[in-house]
This record gives sequence, structure tokens and C-alpha cells, in this order.
Amino acid sequence: MRTTLTLDKDVALQLERIQRNRGTSFKQVVNEAIRQGLRQMSSPPRRGQRYRTRTISLGRCLIGNLDDVVEVLAVAEGDRLK
Repeated sequence: MRTTLTLDKDVALQLERIQRNRGTSFKQVVNEAIRQGLRQMSSPPRRGQRYRTRTISLGRCLIGNLDDVVEVLAVAEGDRLK
């Protein structure tokens, strides 16, 4: 099929560079690039590797009871309740 494409400058430069390196026609390079792109676009996305966070011990809790909001706020503001 014959068609007209308008390529961005950076894309055209990359295609021309590949054409020179391979010693093939521009048409072959464009068709191969489109084939690879379509293959990649039509395949399901790869699942990334799960990120794991290491656990570390922070020691004992310095506040006492974190369920007591009044005590936590008092410690955070510098007022120690006794």
C-alpha cells in the first residue's frame, strides 16, 4: 500500500541512522519499526516486579499508648502528661 507519512524530525533522523547502519532501504526500516511498534502495542503490558520494603525495628514506643490521642498530642507539643 502506498501512503504519505509526515515524520517528526527526531523520528526521521533515527530512521535514517538505522538505514545507514543496516545498509537497507528506508522503506524496509520504516516497515520494521512499525511492525515492532505494533507488536509491542498489541501485547498486554508487562507486569512490573513487586516492590518490597524491608522491615526494621525502631525499638520500643516512646510515647506509651498511641491509642490515647490526648497523650500523643501532649508529647508532640512538648507537654508531658503524668
